[in-house]
Amino acid sequence: MLRSTLLSLLLLLKVFLPDLQAEAAPSFRNDILPIFSKANCNGGGCHGALAGKGGFRLSLFGYDPESDYRTITREARGRRIELSDPGRSLLLMKPTTAVAHKGGKRLEIGSQDYQTIARWIAAGAPAPKPEDPALVSLSISPQENLAQRGETRQLRVEATYSDGNTRDVTAWTKFTSTDESVATVDENGLVELIGYGEGAVTAWYSSQIVIAKMTAPFPHEIPDSVFEQAPRDNFIDTLVLQKLRRLGLRPSPPADDATLIRRAYLDTIGKLPTPDEVRSYLADGSPRKFSALVDSLLNRPEFVDYWTYKWSDVFLVNGGKLRPAAVKAYYQWLRDRVAENTPWDEMAARLVTAKGSSTDDGATNFFAVHQDPETMAENVSQAFLSLSIGCAKCHNHPLEKWTNDQYYAFANLFSRVRAKGWGGDARSGDGKRTVYVASRGDLIQPRTGKPQPPAPLDAPSISPEDTGDRRAVLAEWLTSPENPYFTRAIANRVWANFMGLGLVESVDDLRASNPPSNEALLEALVSYLVENDYDLRRLMRVILESETYRRSGEVLPENEGDTKFYARHYPRRLMAEVLQDAIGDVTDVRDRFQEILLNDGSTQKTDFYDEGTRALQLYDSAVKSYFLKTFGRNQREITCECERSNQPSLVQVLHLSNGSTINDKIAQEQGRITQLLERAMPVEALVEEVYFLSLCRPPSEKERGALIELLDGAPPEEKRLAVEDLMWALLTSREFLFQH
Repeated sequence: MLRSTLLSLLLLLKVFLPDLQAEAAPSFRNDILPIFSKANCNGGGCHGALAGKGGFRLSLFGYDPESDYRTITREARGRRIELSDPGRSLLLMKPTTAVAHKGGKRLEIGSQDYQTIARWIAAGAPAPKPEDPALVSLSISPQENLAQRGETRQLRVEATYSDGNTRDVTAWTKFTSTDESVATVDENGLVELIGYGEGAVTAWYSSQIVIAKMTAPFPHEIPDSVFEQAPRDNFIDTLVLQKLRRLGLRPSPPADDATLIRRAYLDTIGKLPTPDEVRSYLADGSPRKFSALVDSLLNRPEFVDYWTYKWSDVFLVNGGKLRPAAVKAYYQWLRDRVAENTPWDEMAARLVTAKGSSTDDGATNFFAVHQDPETMAENVSQAFLSLSIGCAKCHNHPLEKWTNDQYYAFANLFSRVRAKGWGGDARSGDGKRTVYVASRGDLIQPRTGKPQPPAPLDAPSISPEDTGDRRAVLAEWLTSPENPYFTRAIANRVWANFMGLGLVESVDDLRASNPPSNEALLEALVSYLVENDYDLRRLMRVILESETYRRSGEVLPENEGDTKFYARHYPRRLMAEVLQDAIGDVTDVRDRFQEILLNDGSTQKTDFYDEGTRALQLYDSAVKSYFLKTFGRNQREITCECERSNQPSLVQVLHLSNGSTINDKIAQEQGRITQLLERAMPVEALVEEVYFLSLCRPPSEKERGALIELLDGAPPEEKRLAVEDLMWALLTSREFLFQH
């Protein structure tokens, strides 16, 4: 009787746990960890958290297999696995909720994943070995998906290993849609097109990412002739029109001349054109007048002001971090590079290899702003590659391919950068320090307790015994045309400045899981920049001269759903510094910049800025200005465009309506309105001049008629008040506050 019962029990177990020894033992690295990752057991909200959960801690998404193996098999006296009876292992009982589990049910009893873990335990829970096949590449199919709204597509992910074997890993892949207004994806890789446009689905498996593009054309009936006859100036227009045609989006008509000159001035030099400049442009009948305008703008002194300020944001020229003399030297170094039109690759190489005196060679201040190898590495990556690698400091990057070892290999390139001398305190010191490179020294990888061999990202390591400046190797790798990130990053930044948003948005987020809206166009811009020796002015010129840039912001029924494919020009609020300068230009009254804010919250007088200094000529972000703070100036604490805010707020509205910035300037006795009234010009000319000053266009007939009627014959005091009201209304209008 007993023998019969035991035999029946064994047969029953055989149904749920097939011969556990018959197949090769599963690999902890390649079979077990992917199960934990897909079930999110090692996610940041569960056991992958820094402190773990319930006393059980795993490395985030399995970045450290050896540590995870020790935790599972040796920690807590090894009670998490039961070699003689896998089904009684906590590793299986908890996620199936056979015993209480705060994380809920993660596995089904008898499922493929359950049996894989059980077979691994029954095989003696073999440890990960150095000779385990390593994941070499990941592929997804279909990679390009053109479908109609409402249709579905099943994705398949395949892994290739170092031993030459391939494997379908769809079941253990984590899928995410980059634009859920276009497509959604379930945990099994089934995609449903729910909207119109183009998005992507990212597939993550064992720290590698692949992408499938999902396209659902808009249901607009647009004749082919619209795209065939659309004006083209260069390769940009061809590639944008190809995308619009594929998506069924009609391009908006060209912008009018008044809109275009204002747009080009603001985007290129950060300044409004004067009334005379606008009138001259409008009266010019030459077919090449816009090209001539572009050439003129690219060679104006204000171009140097504007782009020095833009790069000062990227490289953190900040009086809260540097002494005054060092700030001035750092700013002047950048300004000289812009004025000389130094190629971007040369500028990058000179910056990352800088050494010497911080007041004689301003570039060395990059290594004062970033004073430890980790911060240097993170900010070089962010500034020149638009890659945020900071997450990999503690674990493998959860959204990217960068590993913890790669992070410390990259940071170790800066471990021998040293500095001596600080030049006194923040208030009285001159900020002079000397940057040099030591011949010895390494950064320790905390996970291993040993130095990580220094290496650029995705590049061979340097011998730790090499006593040369490791940054020279970094500079060569960084600026190489073969570097897949360097040229894309700067091309995308420049494009975003002129077009309102990047091909990759945001411009600081150039990860593989954030694909561009037009890959072919980004690649073409990259090729153009390489062919032209990283001459940024040439890149700017080709963007400015494109018909895509010159398109109006008019919203058509056939492109109202477009948010990122450039069927029309996208309006955006002027950046804080440009807006403050524009108000000063219109009213002819400028702010004085006389104080800087120190890190402790106190202020210090500065004699750097003469009366008449423009906001775009300020050396650093520590200059005290309530207006700039209110309108979202970049604080330059970290290398990220997210430091700048263009979001509207109630405080901004109140500041424009009732604050001193506009009202006091308009009422200023020596200001613009006094100058205009003293010229005793006819009322019609007065109204036109105010419009040209503020909006860079003449008033419409409707606007002109109503205002002339109001002003004509009015007593001097009433006339002045009326003109003040007119200027206030124009300066607080969306047409003035926005680039369009």
